[in-house]
Order: sequence, then structure tokens, then C-alpha cells
Amino acid sequence: MDQITTPRHAAPPCPAFRTGRAAIGIRPFAGEGADWLAAVEAAGGGAMAQHPAWGDLAAAAGRRVARLELVLGAQVIGRVQLTARAGLRLASRGPVWQGHPDAGLRRAGLRVLARGGGPLMVTPEEPVAGFGLIPLITARHRAIWDLTPAPDVLRAGLQGKWRNRLGAAERAGLRVRVERDPGWLLQAEAAQRRARGYRGLPAGFIGAWGRAVPGGVLALGVWQGGAPLAGMIFLRHGTRASYHLGWTGAEGRRLGAHPLLLWQGALRLRAAGVRGLDLGDVDGAQGAGLMRFKCGTGADLRPLGATCLVLPG
Repeated sequence: MDQITTPRHAAPPCPAFRTGRAAIGIRPFAGEGADWLAAVEAAGGGAMAQHPAWGDLAAAAGRRVARLELVLGAQVIGRVQLTARAGLRLASRGPVWQGHPDAGLRRAGLRVLARGGGPLMVTPEEPVAGFGLIPLITARHRAIWDLTPAPDVLRAGLQGKWRNRLGAAERAGLRVRVERDPGWLLQAEAAQRRARGYRGLPAGFIGAWGRAVPGGVLALGVWQGGAPLAGMIFLRHGTRASYHLGWTGAEGRRLGAHPLLLWQGALRLRAAGVRGLDLGDVDGAQGAGLMRFKCGTGADLRPLGATCLVLPG
């Protein structure tokens, strides 16, 4: 698999998979990063790992990256950004399908992608299973908050206890500010990560994302008496955004700073044109409190496909 390129010539012949209707094939995407983003957005938008900046940053870190189209006859049915390291290719939260191809067609498309270039591991955005897909990691659920309704409708959709905590923070006079330099928040969250034993992207990723995606980082904080109570960082990718990290101290928890931050973050992202906010995984390993916090927004729980090794077909 080659580094990201912008082919100026006709695409080479596509490896094909006969479905009984037509042949599924793959070809390089002939365009720049902005063209890729426009195509993904036209299909409804994609996860952060399918944004062109993700591929650019992966390439800068030494990974091989390819952007490919899946075609059925003359019609593009999906697009996927693959990254590779040490011979293993990864399709994270992809492909981004055009329209709504059925599960059999999606499975066939994945098996075409697995032809050549080394082993392929996928975590598809929608569940897909069957012959040729070997599950490695159990399917997860993500909390996706639809930000398209009006703010008053969004607020009415909050669960009662969540809305009460938000109201209490507002009545306490807490104010949210944009953090131009979130270094303090990154340090606090890194200490929290070490204490709780979970992993995340390196701190330098946020700055790199902000340079690659203008307006792509929203860092918010709540302070009181010159001391930080809590903070959150969101990363924008097209008309979607993802909750990236958050921290709160004891006083921030007592005063409800986290619900206030998430609410204000959602409103700011919505005003900037974001239609959906990915709040991350919802599973028992994270703890019941974090699950309730995410679900309290009224976010939809959407299943991903299991992480699978794909056999060529």
C-alpha cells in the first residue's frame, strides 16, 4: 500500500468480487484531502479516523496510508482510508458507505479490500459478520449525540438528573471559557490517566490536529478563584466532532462542572456547524458513572462492528 497520493492518471484495473449483480472493485481515490473530505461528507460524514488529516498525520508518523474507493460496476459504493504499519493494514471506523448497501455487499467489499497488500483488520462503523470475517475484539457501542435539533429541544432531551446537575452549575455562577493554551488540562488529564490506568493519544496529537484542521480543536475550562475546576477538549472532523478528553477535580465534581462543560461544548460545536458529537465507547469497563454521564445527554447508542481480521475473497 502506497503513501497518500493524488493520482493524475486513469485508475488501474480494480480487483473484483462477483456478487451476482455486478463486480465489486477497488481503485485509488483520485483527489486531494479536501476532495476526500467533501466525498465523505456527501455520504453523511465519517469518524475521525476517516478524516484526511488523520491519514496525513499517520503518514507523517511513518505509517503507510491509502485512500480507496469501492465500486460496483460504475457506481462508487464506499470509500475507506487505510493505514498500515509493519505489514498490517487497518481500516478504523470504515469504510464510509455511499447510500445503504446491505450487509452482504458490505462484507463482500471488505473481502475485496483484503486482497493483496498484507493482512487487513477492520472495525466497521456498522455491524457486519459472516464467512471471511474473523472476530478479534467484541463489538462496542458508541454514544452519538445528534446536535441538529434546536438548543431548547436538545435541553429537553437531557435526562432529568443530568439536566438538574446542569442547572445547579449554572445557578452556582460557573462560567466556561475557551482555553487558548490547554497545557494545564493536558497535564491534569495525563496524571489522571496514569492513576486510573487507561491509555490515550499522545498529548502532541492535539496540537498537530489543530494545525492540520483549522478550528478543529475546542478546549474549554471552568475556573474558580484562579484555580481550574474542570476542562474538556473536543476535536472536530468535518460536520462531526469527538469528545477527546476531560478532567475534573473534587470541587468541580461537587459543583457539576462536567455537565456544564459538555453542554456548552455541544452548543459551541453546533453553532460551528457540527451535526453529531461522538462521546466515545459505552461499556461496563469504563464504569457505571461514566456510562450514565454519556447516556444522560440523550445520545443514541450505536453498535460498531466487531474488530475483525478479513480473509481475502
